[in-house]
Amino acid sequence: MDNLKQQDKRQTIDLATQEMLQKAKKENIKTAWDRLQAQEPQCGFGQLGLCCTVCNMGPCRIDPFGEEAQVGVCGANADTIAARNLARKVAVGSSAHSDHGRDVAHTLSLTSESHAHAPGGHAHQHYTILDAEKLKSVAREFTIDTNKTKEQIAKELSKKLLEEFGRQEGELVFTKRAPKKRQDIWKKLNITPRGIDREVVELLHTTTMGVDNDYKNIINNSMRCALSDGWGGSMVATEVQDIILGSPQPIRGKVNLGVLKENYVNIVVHGHEPILSEMAVRASKDPELLKLAKSLGAEGINLAGICCTANEVLMRHGIPVAGNFLQQELAIITGAVEVMLVDVQCIMPSLQEIASCFHSKLITTNSKARFPGVIHVEFNPENAYEVAKQIIRVGVENFANRNKERVNIPKQEMDLVAGFTKENTFHILGGKYRATYRPLNDAIISGRIRGLAGVVGCNNPKQTHDYFHTALVKELIKNDVLVLQTGCSAIACAKQGLLIPEAAKIYAGKGLQEICEAVGIPPVLHLGSCVDNSRILTAASHIIEEGGLGKDLSDLPAAGCAPEWMSEKAIAIGFYFVASGVYTIFGASPFSTLGSKNLTDYLTNGLEESVGGRFEFCDDPLKMAELMIRHIDKKRKALNLSPLIYQ
Repeated sequence: MDNLKQQDKRQTIDLATQEMLQKAKKENIKTAWDRLQAQEPQCGFGQLGLCCTVCNMGPCRIDPFGEEAQVGVCGANADTIAARNLARKVAVGSSAHSDHGRDVAHTLSLTSESHAHAPGGHAHQHYTILDAEKLKSVAREFTIDTNKTKEQIAKELSKKLLEEFGRQEGELVFTKRAPKKRQDIWKKLNITPRGIDREVVELLHTTTMGVDNDYKNIINNSMRCALSDGWGGSMVATEVQDIILGSPQPIRGKVNLGVLKENYVNIVVHGHEPILSEMAVRASKDPELLKLAKSLGAEGINLAGICCTANEVLMRHGIPVAGNFLQQELAIITGAVEVMLVDVQCIMPSLQEIASCFHSKLITTNSKARFPGVIHVEFNPENAYEVAKQIIRVGVENFANRNKERVNIPKQEMDLVAGFTKENTFHILGGKYRATYRPLNDAIISGRIRGLAGVVGCNNPKQTHDYFHTALVKELIKNDVLVLQTGCSAIACAKQGLLIPEAAKIYAGKGLQEICEAVGIPPVLHLGSCVDNSRILTAASHIIEEGGLGKDLSDLPAAGCAPEWMSEKAIAIGFYFVASGVYTIFGASPFSTLGSKNLTDYLTNGLEESVGGRFEFCDDPLKMAELMIRHIDKKRKALNLSPLIYQ
């Protein structure tokens, strides 16, 4: 047993996760860590990026240790094969977040029309425009006259946003948010995104057999595709969700598996699109369902989240977060979850098998994400409240089937503060009537804050769960780097107590500590879900606009990192940050490109010459922090900024 506990510590630093892994072993339930072990050793050709399946003459594999240069049947060499494989991942990752943006833009269109309102329903049963000021602000970017009703503005804006997906000429409107110098770089390299769907389709076309064989050109086209996500699809998702669901404000919440409640009906929302989960929040408070829950012996209905859906309902409602990606199976293993409601992305196919070991019901809601043998309740925005209420009723009625003897909810939970955005940060820093980034710029210029870091991304069982995120972030804030986070990375650090104002006194360097205490913010700012990486891009652009820190995003004393990444979406995010001029580190090995020395060198060195940003790959979180700090200091020196006050 002691050996098993030591193994659990190597797998994760989170005590709640360790406890659930022990329970899973006792009950002979396989988790992601067990399935990883069963796969080892993983395919070496795949890890090097040297397996090609793009046509039926293959699959072709190139031996990286062969004495003679090798090529596939068609003649493609290692550079071409590895670049095409990587480009396809960028296209898939970009399409995922961009399709999310399309769905919420469509919901905005329905919100502006009368048929989006449930006939005879109450206000809480349909979507409305909750942030009229943001609606008008975004509408003005699209040259829409805002001297109209908010419904008329929303109708015109939704049409313009949806046109961005099919745009064939010109440039995406949101790219104008980037600093002028950055826009000029994109134009010079011909990587300014034209239409969101167009870039995905064109990139996939170039990777088919017999088209693009120049690895540098493939990577340039990959950057254009990724930019159509970061400055296109993801930005659409962020802005429209704020418009119809309300812009987040700093809010306290709780995180980790301990937020599940033993005597309550536990409904877990999981996935990435918050349109249905928003209605689940409202339906969980329905008097009829609360009465039913109490009649079945429950004290009430407890809603909690996993992954990015969790971040969405957290930052708008303070709904507790049960965990990040690698905790989705463990939430069910507690034996206390009546329903796990899922939409799209990062949902493990294993969930149905694990749910079948308990009374828990897995319910899918999106036609894009069906699971064999799983209850499916189709969702669409027109009947969102009814669907949410139907699903929560299933959970309430399922409470009676819970086996109390198998319930084991870890005690671990932690406070956090979430809900920071580029807009409310203006007011936090400058006050209600003098909204400005000036205090932040001045803190960096004067040397109280060393610089900025974006730490984002997934979990991966190949790395110690949560350790890479938290060890990196602790080292950064200790060295006076203000950290911005999204997604599962934010959840990881929240569980370790890094997302509360009190953390500054415990973990932050003296300069950062003074800023945090003066303003009342944590040293680590939670900016939302994965699509909300777009908030980081626009916030950085505002910092440049404020002045004193260069003319381009590549001038900023800033760096990015995805320490425990696993998804193709993370690759797309990395590409649009690098293409925007940001030095970006990924944990573990280079995107399966080590089989091509030329491609790997281009990603880690050559790109900086053209776009001002580049990739770095590292498997040690403390080394990651050292590399990021070194880069930040280099940028400070180039800007001729003051020395750090407390160095």
